[in-house]
Amino acid sequence: MLKLAKTPVVAVLAVFLTLSAITGHTTENKVAVASAHPLASHAALEMIGRGGNAFDAAVAIGAVLAVVEPAGSGLGGGGFWLLHRASDGFETMLDGRETAPLAAHQDMYLDAEGRVIPGLSIDGPLSAGIPGVPAALVHLAEHYGKLPLSASLQPAIRYARDGFIIGERYRRLLSFRLPQIQSSPAAAAIFLDNGRVPDPGWTLRQPDLAKTLQRLADFGAAGFYAGETAEKLLKSVKAAGGIWSQQDLDNYRVVEREPVKGTYRGIRITGAALPSAGGIGLVQALNILTEYDLTAIDAVTRKHLVTEALRRVYHDRALYLGDPDFIDVPVSRLINPDYAAGLRSTIRKDRSLPSVMLSGDIPEQAGGDNTTHFSVMDGEGNRVAATLSVNYPFGSGFVAEGTGVILNDEMDDFDSRPGAVNVYGLIGGLPNAIAPGKRMLSSMSPTFLEDDERIAVLGTPGGSRIISMVLLGILDFADGNGPDSWVSVPRYHHQYIPDAVQYEPGGLSSEELQGLEKLGHRLRETSYRYGDMQALQWHKREGRFSAASDPRGEGLAVIRND
Repeated sequence: MLKLAKTPVVAVLAVFLTLSAITGHTTENKVAVASAHPLASHAALEMIGRGGNAFDAAVAIGAVLAVVEPAGSGLGGGGFWLLHRASDGFETMLDGRETAPLAAHQDMYLDAEGRVIPGLSIDGPLSAGIPGVPAALVHLAEHYGKLPLSASLQPAIRYARDGFIIGERYRRLLSFRLPQIQSSPAAAAIFLDNGRVPDPGWTLRQPDLAKTLQRLADFGAAGFYAGETAEKLLKSVKAAGGIWSQQDLDNYRVVEREPVKGTYRGIRITGAALPSAGGIGLVQALNILTEYDLTAIDAVTRKHLVTEALRRVYHDRALYLGDPDFIDVPVSRLINPDYAAGLRSTIRKDRSLPSVMLSGDIPEQAGGDNTTHFSVMDGEGNRVAATLSVNYPFGSGFVAEGTGVILNDEMDDFDSRPGAVNVYGLIGGLPNAIAPGKRMLSSMSPTFLEDDERIAVLGTPGGSRIISMVLLGILDFADGNGPDSWVSVPRYHHQYIPDAVQYEPGGLSSEELQGLEKLGHRLRETSYRYGDMQALQWHKREGRFSAASDPRGEGLAVIRND
């Protein structure tokens, strides 16, 4: 039986149109998928219907999202794919994070006085790292999938060539980045309607991107990092002031990394490894919280303790974390329960600890969010949690002429200067300083959970708030709730800098706001409800899936339990 969760009319029609084309091949395969766009979710069904597995579905989802969600991901971006292979229990993380160009250097975004030049690490091709998504899609298909890459990319090629109707989220984020899109003639020609934000119901067609995807399908990684696509990328980037070279493209490699593992009250956590801060941060926070019975205390104290744990996690993020191929990070110590006990000893239940007490004078800056996430699991037990990004909405705002590829602005995720904050308000230092070929630190947190009864796959976009959102989802899993609840939990956040509890509208009740303020917390409401969690769960004894797509977004969860 097929079940649709959070299903707009357009999505229902799209799913049933797709299923009608593959009837007879899907009912024997159990599958669950949740992604940020309905077209990506039913592309996964299409791959399962053709005899593929969760890894083939993940290739199709990632490629389709690159087409239909250009504000959040794309071939010009990067990401992390957390994998579990059922046949032998093997788990790994595909690191498809972008790398700094070889011509990059630590002071490239500073003026003569050593001050960060506003916008330089955010807008235009100078802000772009070398993309990892194309190489990761190829790697995933060749090493883990059952179908050829050319088959898994067909849905994305189709939607790029034939087009699709844009949603309200596209229009909202495009409005936010309109000046940057307008400054790139190739981007404006693709994403705007005669130079303006398109009206609802407009069809976005991307013929150049369809050709780029087809070259990737035909030639694998060489179809992007060499040949016609590479020539067009380099020509446009250099003409607009970027510093990419063919050697940068030749050097790019996907890295398989051992995931970060931890436990919390009988739950086994598998999280993303560096250069993601997510796995370390989640295990640290849960290690701190494990000695508190969060179900037996009042709501104010619970949120106070979670906030104080997050404050310490993000403080350590700034002090220690970066690309493990460039620096020695004390991962074992950071995720050790004894280390967490030391952090816990500095927490008081009756008072907050200002961030200045952790690390001297600190700057303040607000942040934003954007990225994408999907979760998929097949009937064999293979599963994928993947978080992909171009960083800021529509990345750098720059499209390389003739490619349809919008470039990321992930160079902003480096620390342009020790003590400076990035566009998300995150502070850092030398561990995450710019260096040629280095991968910038990330908060993306694809995650697996497992206890004796259930397996969960979850993650979300959200910039610097990703770790806190996934943490709240894990705690809700621990409380016995299911995916519908995890994706809907009211959200609050602390990231050490700025020293404030950020919360979405409705994220904290009036009583909780008053109680936290009495404990000394500064409070800051965001202007919108944030995040777009995609989550699924396998019930071991019942042998069935449940799944949910965040009500804040436009995604779709699809379940087939027979």
